[in-house]
Amino acid sequence: MYKAEKSVQMTFEDFNQSYGMKLNVKDEWIVVANSINWAAVEEKYMEFFPSKRGRPALNARMALGALIIQHKAKLSDRNLVKEVARNPYYQYFLGLERFQTKCPSGHGVLPELRKRFGMGFINEINEVVIRNAKPTPEHADDRDEKPSANGNLGTMILDATCPPSNIRFPQDSSLLDEAREKLDGMIDKLHAMVEEPRRPRTYRKVLRKAYLAMAKAKKRPAKKMRSLVRVMLCAVKRNMAFVDDYLAKGLILADKRDVWNLDAIRRLYAQQKEMFDEKKHRGADRIVSIAQPFVRPIVRGKAKTPVEFGAKYDVSVDENGYARLEKASFDAYNECTVLKGAVEGYRERTGRYPKRVLVDQVYRTKENRAYCEERGIEMSGRKSGRPPEDEKRRRKAERAERKNDVDRIEVERFFSRDKRCFGAGLIMTKLSNTTLGSIALSVLVANLFGAGLPFFVFYIVDAPEGCASFDLVEVEDDAA
Repeated sequence: MYKAEKSVQMTFEDFNQSYGMKLNVKDEWIVVANSINWAAVEEKYMEFFPSKRGRPALNARMALGALIIQHKAKLSDRNLVKEVARNPYYQYFLGLERFQTKCPSGHGVLPELRKRFGMGFINEINEVVIRNAKPTPEHADDRDEKPSANGNLGTMILDATCPPSNIRFPQDSSLLDEAREKLDGMIDKLHAMVEEPRRPRTYRKVLRKAYLAMAKAKKRPAKKMRSLVRVMLCAVKRNMAFVDDYLAKGLILADKRDVWNLDAIRRLYAQQKEMFDEKKHRGADRIVSIAQPFVRPIVRGKAKTPVEFGAKYDVSVDENGYARLEKASFDAYNECTVLKGAVEGYRERTGRYPKRVLVDQVYRTKENRAYCEERGIEMSGRKSGRPPEDEKRRRKAERAERKNDVDRIEVERFFSRDKRCFGAGLIMTKLSNTTLGSIALSVLVANLFGAGLPFFVFYIVDAPEGCASFDLVEVEDDAA
C-alpha cells in the first residue's frame, strides 16, 4: 500500500531553527535536494503500490533518497541508519519536517528497497533528473555549435566498462572446496531430520587439510593442482549423491539459500568436470561464484586487470555532460551492437540525430560506419581509405580527429568518477536485479553530484514574516 501525502517539510529557514542549528545553504545535499523533481519521482513510485490495503510504505523521497545517500557516502546499511540519525543535511535531503535524533526507518528495509528499485525504474528517474537539469558551464562549446546541413546537432559519446562484483578471485580448486563445504552443511541439516545413528562419511577434515596445503604453498605445480582438482571433483560428486539420497526419502531443504546453492553447485560440477576431462580452462556461462552464479568473467584487456568479474554496461554521455545507461548485462557482449540503439534513443529524446558520435575502435565496424553515414552523423576516428592529398584538407581532418579524441575523454572521466566516488568501483549487492539496479543508481548519483549538476546556492530575499523565498544563484565550486 502507498499513501500519497502532501509535502509537509518546513522551509529551509525554519528547518534551521531546530536545536538552534544553522545549516550551510551551499552544502551539496541542500542543492541537490532542491534540484530534484520529487513530485515526478513520487508519481512513478506509486506504480509499485496498486493495492489500497496494507501497511503504508515509505514515501518516494525517503526511499530513493536513502539509496542515493548510501551510494554517495559509500555506507553499509547499518552505518547509513547511524549517519542519518546524526546528520541534519541527510535528514533535509530525505524530506523530514525537522531534525530528529532517530532515523525514520531501520536498516532492514533497505534490501527491500533495492529489490523494488530495479534498473528500469532508476533509468526512468535518471531521465526525469536530466530533463529538469541545466547544462553544465564546461559544455558551453557543444551547446553553441551549429547544426549540420541535414539538421543534426549535438554530440553523443559512447563507451563500455565493467564494475567488479564483490567476489574472491575464482580458482577451480577454491570453487570446488567451497562447494564441498556447502554440501557438507546440507548433509548435516538433512541428517538431523532422520533417526539414522551414523552420518555419511565425507572426509571433510582430510579434504580441508589437503586444500589448505596447496592454497598456502608458494609454488603450485600444474600436476599437483590437477591432482587436487580431481580429488575435489570426487568429493563434490560423493556429497551430491548423499544429498540426493536424503531428498529421495522425502526430506527437503528448509533454507531457500541451500536450494539455490545446490542448483549452482550442480552446474558448477558439470562445468568443472567437462573442463577437467577436456583439459581446458574455458567454458560457456562459466560460474565463478556459488553465491552469485549469474556473475561472468568479462575480458577487458586492461593492463591492470585483463579479466573482471561482474556485469558489463554501456553508457552514453550527451553534449550537456549527462550520462545514460544504455545496456547492462552479465553476459559478455560486443559493445558495437549498442550503437544503433543509443543513436535512435538520442533521436527519440531530442527529435534529431546527433551531429557527432564519439566512440573507440570497437564501435567502428563497417556496419556502424554505413549506418552513421546514411544519417549524416560524423563518427570519430580515422576515415576509411587513403588520407586526402590536399595538405589543407588533410590537416583539417587531423585537427578534427584530435578534437574528437579529446572530447571522447569525457566518458572516461565519467567512468573514473563513477568507480571512485559513486559506488561502481565495487558492487556489494548479491542478487542479479539488485546488482543491475546498483549500477543504474551509480549513474544517477553521478549525474546528481558529478559534472551533470551545475553548482547553485540559495540566498534569502525579502519576504513576509514567517516565510522564506529562495532564488538560484550560480557560483564557482570551491572544491574545483
